[in-house]
Amino acid sequence: MINFTTFQMKKNSFVAMPLKNVVILAALFVAMLGGCKGSKAPDIPQPPVDTTPTNTTTFKNPLLPSGPDPWVVQKDGFYYYTQTSGNKILLWKTQHIEELNKAIPVTVWTPTLGTEYSSDIWAPEIHFMDGKWYIYFAADNNGNNNTHRIYALENEATDPTTGTWSFKGKVAAATDKWAIDADVFAYNGSEYITWSGWQGDVDGEQDIFIAKLTNPWTIDGDRALISRPTYTWEKNNQAVLVNEGPEGLRNSGGKLFMTYSAGGCWTNDYCLGLLSLRDGGDPMNPTDWTKTPTPVFTKNPNGGAYGPGHNGFFVSPDSTQNWIIYHANAMPDQGCGDVRSPRIQPFTWNNDGSPNFGSPVSINVLIDKPSGE
Repeated sequence: MINFTTFQMKKNSFVAMPLKNVVILAALFVAMLGGCKGSKAPDIPQPPVDTTPTNTTTFKNPLLPSGPDPWVVQKDGFYYYTQTSGNKILLWKTQHIEELNKAIPVTVWTPTLGTEYSSDIWAPEIHFMDGKWYIYFAADNNGNNNTHRIYALENEATDPTTGTWSFKGKVAAATDKWAIDADVFAYNGSEYITWSGWQGDVDGEQDIFIAKLTNPWTIDGDRALISRPTYTWEKNNQAVLVNEGPEGLRNSGGKLFMTYSAGGCWTNDYCLGLLSLRDGGDPMNPTDWTKTPTPVFTKNPNGGAYGPGHNGFFVSPDSTQNWIIYHANAMPDQGCGDVRSPRIQPFTWNNDGSPNFGSPVSINVLIDKPSGE
């Protein structure tokens, strides 16, 4: 059953007003910022990770007390994990993903100050392609969100926490516009990159684009727009409309899907949508993609999972299970900050071949460890 290939108020301007109005104003302010994935979280208490051992076969979410935009890949018996970590890229290495809190992160790359990619490093992903390791990330120039673009690093070492990460440059289509949340995948002998971006130069809507790669850091030609917010649950009454965090996923028959996050990470209703490529379709042809009309992974308020999104996929060490990794807030109204915590759980497949992610497992509920560990 395997597998995939692997976002000022003026000082002293407040006047007394009802709490409801304050909340509405705050939400509008955050929405106007757009793409606030790397923003600093408010100082809101976060339930600590429960590290008390139960037995040798189960674990509990969350994996870490903080981990926005989590990503993990499993190769040769080791998991390599990364997340948004400010102005640097960290990698965790572990043989047991459920014991991620025991691993010591390694800083593998820090940008040169004053460059176009010197700050706000968002949503890094690590991939093994063509015999080398690559990390894709979004960054901007000195905190200017309008300059966010996607960049790539390369490492020839067997272990990506060692060796040298070399900067390969900006990964941009011929239409070089605002871009974040890159994911790469192979399909029918070709490699593709997908991301969230703007159609023009003004914030207000983030859409999902795709392009073909000639090598891991070079786009062949221009981009194709394959998804934009159209359903009510994607718009969520926000000033900024969001489709972001696309992730390619293939089932055992080779059918291609793509998950994406929608609704605004600053809301409790941030969730996952699903695109499906028709059999024999061309990933670069927008009409070959079909959007599922309802979200496929939504909040679980009773289980401490608000705004679940920005996911990734990995396979258990024995290749018998598919797993999803994602972030969520433990309490409502925590927004896009660092209190978002990484969680994992296995998922299955529906009779039509589409993924069935179920509902976010409640925090501190026992889950069986990945098979083969």
